[in-house]
Amino acid sequence: MKAHKALKIAAIVGTLLAVVVLCLPHYARQALIHLMPVIDDLDTFEKDTVCHNPDNVWQWPLAERYNSYQLSAEDKAYLDSLGTVSFLVIRHDSLLFEDYRNGWNDTLTSNIYSATKTIVGLLTGIALDEGKIHSLNDPVSRYIPSYTKGMQAQVTLRHLLTMSAGMDWDEAYASLFSVTTHGYYGNDLYDLVTHLEITEEPGVQYSYRSGETQLLAFALEAATGQTLSHYAQEKLWKPMQAERNAYWLLDKKNGDEKAFCCFHTTARDVARFGKLMLNHGNWHGRQLVSRRYMDEMLYPASYLKDQWGRDSLNYYGLQTWLFPYQGDTIPCMRGMLGQYIFAIPSKDAIVVRLGKKRHDVYDGPFTVDMTRYLDIAMKMLDD
Repeated sequence: MKAHKALKIAAIVGTLLAVVVLCLPHYARQALIHLMPVIDDLDTFEKDTVCHNPDNVWQWPLAERYNSYQLSAEDKAYLDSLGTVSFLVIRHDSLLFEDYRNGWNDTLTSNIYSATKTIVGLLTGIALDEGKIHSLNDPVSRYIPSYTKGMQAQVTLRHLLTMSAGMDWDEAYASLFSVTTHGYYGNDLYDLVTHLEITEEPGVQYSYRSGETQLLAFALEAATGQTLSHYAQEKLWKPMQAERNAYWLLDKKNGDEKAFCCFHTTARDVARFGKLMLNHGNWHGRQLVSRRYMDEMLYPASYLKDQWGRDSLNYYGLQTWLFPYQGDTIPCMRGMLGQYIFAIPSKDAIVVRLGKKRHDVYDGPFTVDMTRYLDIAMKMLDD
């Protein structure tokens, strides 16, 4: 009798939970199904293919001392402790060191998460160079006419590029009902982002907001008349002679690219962006992005206050991080699970680290693992 009663209560509770889940918005239901983001989410979402040109592929040559360096036991343990899947060091355009872990290899693609933002920044520069964007000081409303509610009318493309638009966006990845969760798991990106209010005066203070990159992407698509994937394919992926197709996750079938996060590619191919940064937009003699734009992209937007509102911003340019290391300033692409692409001018080197998590301890705006990965790479580069 007691067992029957317990089963009846369990059935009622289960039914109530099912009703509650069904009443949740689409994005919240998806978040409960998939839980936290992972790097191998390619089949979780709809996607568009960013095609390479199989007849025009450039592969990284192997350095004379390719993989001759032996990681110390301590460094191996550190790479494993944070779920590293790929660690590449490239010097003078040649692969010096290449290490895949946790069952990974050079053909598997990873979501590079917010490192994707730098790609959007590069594409914006190309559209500016082509005259499809008139000026970075153009209001967003020039490209999205409805974007005029309140202080939305004051927001320019430069504000979006420098994360200083003041959008009402909560950068919270662990909250079921945050706008970031909505953006990642939802199916209505355009409506979500274009209807968010501007709650702070634009152009005053830097504050990291993924929604501002997403809005920038919608303005870019309006300016070019192409989807983000197709524009990236035409202007970057094929000209950079990628080895493999890449993928851009969408919010729904035939929907919008998740520009703030979700470009999928291999470690070898993502290193091409490091090469493009090293060479200020030049790819084997062809200027894919103008030097003038790259100079601004890779220079801190020091006219803004930093995220604490205290000092002049010295660590972020146009959708690109600027990482201080041993007296150097290193342009860097950076994703939420420890996806890093470093371009090191003083060494003519690129370091790529892809993995399943990052360290949770910060030194200023950067997590401490970033320094550790560069420390490991420098042992090889100074060897």
